[in-house]
Amino acid sequence: MNSFKALLIEENEGKVGHRFVDMGIDDLDAGEVVIRVAYSSINYKDALAATGAGKIIRRFPCVGGIDLSGTVVSSADARFKAGDPVIATSFDIGVAHHGGYAEYARVPADWVVPLPAGLSLHEAMALGTAGFTAALGVVRMEENGLTPDKGPVIVTGATGGVGSLAVDMLAQRGYRVVALTGKESEADYLRNLGAAEVMLRQSLDLSKIRPLDRARWAGAVDNLGGDVLAWIASTMEQGGTIASIGLAASMSLKTTVAPFILRGVSLLGIDSGYIGEPYRSGVWQRLATDLRPPHLGQMSRAIPFADLPATFDEYIGGRAKGRVVVDIAGG
Repeated sequence: MNSFKALLIEENEGKVGHRFVDMGIDDLDAGEVVIRVAYSSINYKDALAATGAGKIIRRFPCVGGIDLSGTVVSSADARFKAGDPVIATSFDIGVAHHGGYAEYARVPADWVVPLPAGLSLHEAMALGTAGFTAALGVVRMEENGLTPDKGPVIVTGATGGVGSLAVDMLAQRGYRVVALTGKESEADYLRNLGAAEVMLRQSLDLSKIRPLDRARWAGAVDNLGGDVLAWIASTMEQGGTIASIGLAASMSLKTTVAPFILRGVSLLGIDSGYIGEPYRSGVWQRLATDLRPPHLGQMSRAIPFADLPATFDEYIGGRAKGRVVVDIAGG
């Protein structure tokens, strides 16, 4: 392999931009495992990084893409051998270590997970970090005692990648899922994924959030943060559990201790970026089995590598829905 295509994120005179470049293996960052990338995906974090809309990149220049799936070309670690299908997500990939928006990647072996039986490389990226994060949220909430008979679960930012997958996973596990969205036009999409009810974010009066409001939710998957998360905390049932996953609305949280000390509410931080083994592989195994979202094909679409830059604006502009798989290898 003499050279290959990569999408490089750069900073020039304080402005962040991205462009396709030719690279060689020697240009990649250090790591024990070289992977021929088949697919990557687009997460909100990827769009923020590539456009500079968020301060995500910790080192310039950097090949973007926090997710990748592909086949091992070579490995200096005995856990992997040439030809193995693998997944690599999270850690520093795509933010401080050259990532998945390239035809080849080289990463530390500890960041690599064997592709679970029952998942294709394409399906692994239809899930990607979004699917791993949603599944981790469900696992953590259930470890904290959440069961379908406890009551309904609200999912915010429900049309996004994590939100869509969380709705799908929870519904198939028997939960009554309430999807909160600002997109009235996507109500049918969310019901098709299994949402029993669709709430519009515009219906909430977030200017008057009480310390404790009418108890409504046994569980919550929050992708927004800010006032929505504060409202959720105030409306949790006794012993309810919240998985805090995202900050699409705000990274601030102005609430009181009342839900936590008077209702025993648990606020669980979901760190999909750096959680290690064996937990990481265990969640991926469950994504291939009991947590596999039944509507994964319906909520995902594939784009050619060349179309990647033009797609970031869908995320920055709040128009993204479901999951986008990037066909890096052109297969």
